[in-house]
Amino acid sequence: MFAFRSLKGRHLPTRSFKYVLAPSQRSISSSPAQLGKTVDATTTSTELKAATETQDIKALDDLLKVVSEKANPAHHNIILRTPVLWSEALLNATSASKSSNEDHPIEAPAPEQPLPPRYMHDTYAEILLPFASSPELLERYTNAWGGLRTGMLMEHLDSLAGSISYKHMLGPDVETIGRIRERGFYMVTASVDRLDVLAPLSPVRDIRLSGMVIYTGTSSMEVAVKMEALGASGVEDTLLLGRFSMVCRDAQTRKARPVTPLILGSREETALYSIGENAKKRRQSLALRSLSRVPPSSTEAEELHSVYLQYAQDNGLSDYERVWMGETNLEKTMLMFPQERNVHQKVFGGYLMRLAYELGFANASLFTRSHVTFMSLDSISFAKPVPIGSILRLTSQILHTTPPGELPGVVHVGVQANVVDVRTGHEQTTNDFRFTWYPDDGAAVVRQVVPKTYQEAMLWLEGKRALEMGNQIRGERNKKPST
Repeated sequence: MFAFRSLKGRHLPTRSFKYVLAPSQRSISSSPAQLGKTVDATTTSTELKAATETQDIKALDDLLKVVSEKANPAHHNIILRTPVLWSEALLNATSASKSSNEDHPIEAPAPEQPLPPRYMHDTYAEILLPFASSPELLERYTNAWGGLRTGMLMEHLDSLAGSISYKHMLGPDVETIGRIRERGFYMVTASVDRLDVLAPLSPVRDIRLSGMVIYTGTSSMEVAVKMEALGASGVEDTLLLGRFSMVCRDAQTRKARPVTPLILGSREETALYSIGENAKKRRQSLALRSLSRVPPSSTEAEELHSVYLQYAQDNGLSDYERVWMGETNLEKTMLMFPQERNVHQKVFGGYLMRLAYELGFANASLFTRSHVTFMSLDSISFAKPVPIGSILRLTSQILHTTPPGELPGVVHVGVQANVVDVRTGHEQTTNDFRFTWYPDDGAAVVRQVVPKTYQEAMLWLEGKRALEMGNQIRGERNKKPST
């Protein structure tokens, strides 16, 4: 983990805006009965979600700038998260294990302190990475082609989101988290909705990573993050926007713990709160529509059968190279060391994001046989923490590609993280990552990935849905306003 000294905030010009809730945002139904009635409306549903997501992305950029102006520049710093020494952590774990084997009364959880409501702008934090003016810093982040290592920037975004969630719980003037057991709670990343690239990272400029809490539930919160390029003339270019879902856990019981509520002090903050609230609703709705819960629509089944007829049979009808999905696997097995731990002595989630990104990038490059450019992080789920000392197996797979000949070609990659039990060989999934890339030259993808099993077919359809959503979002974003 890296520690950064924050920069005094720049004054940003106030922008006028208008944010209106789309019909799909005002009421989101997710009852099983209605899902059954609308199972064949996948395309329409994707278009509506994409339009809503695009509206949120456009509004989010402006709203974050307006609300961040209210933040006290003295409190722009991130909260430093310094884990205890690993030798001390091992000693504490040994003592706890011995104590659990003896007859001791169960210690009651510490009483929860009252949670004073907090303003959105009080949670604002930023990290400045002066790549343009610091060759030494750039050297640490540069990739083989002279650009920036996107995976490392993602790692910092996760760290930033975590720091912001602690700032919301502890207050804007708190500089360090301290000991988790004494605080009585800890924050973990539950999921990442999307991280959409809005502009290229090149040429290399100074980068500012920033964010704030935009919504709070009972024990969870939505943190919006942004990556900006700072030009020499002071012009700011938004490069990436995304949302992290953070959850609060009791340090002793590991159960859900209430989070500090938000005060909505302006119409901009109310609009941001609506974006966060509806993002949570959409995430719940998508979970209910998952192919692990409901069967594919008849349209999706027909498309899958069409791919089978065209590519899966050795009849010479296709002019393109067929690649079975199972043959696109690319793995990486690693031992998890304590240097990559977080404050609750588990592997830092941002580190896992970086590992998954770099493995997915390698797989996309091998599949397309070209260098690829990152388009979006479509989703991340954090199911279980990864223990220090465990063996982690990362497995990437090409899940979907655009049809051969379509320009530009796009590749959707899934990366699954499993912890391996060395005694039994049993694997337990801890994380699931989904990314999208395209060849640098904008060429078509001439190799077609084809599922062979039913499970692979469901993954293929999930990838198809993700690409359709991304294409709709990019199409809506680039659509010119009617005159």
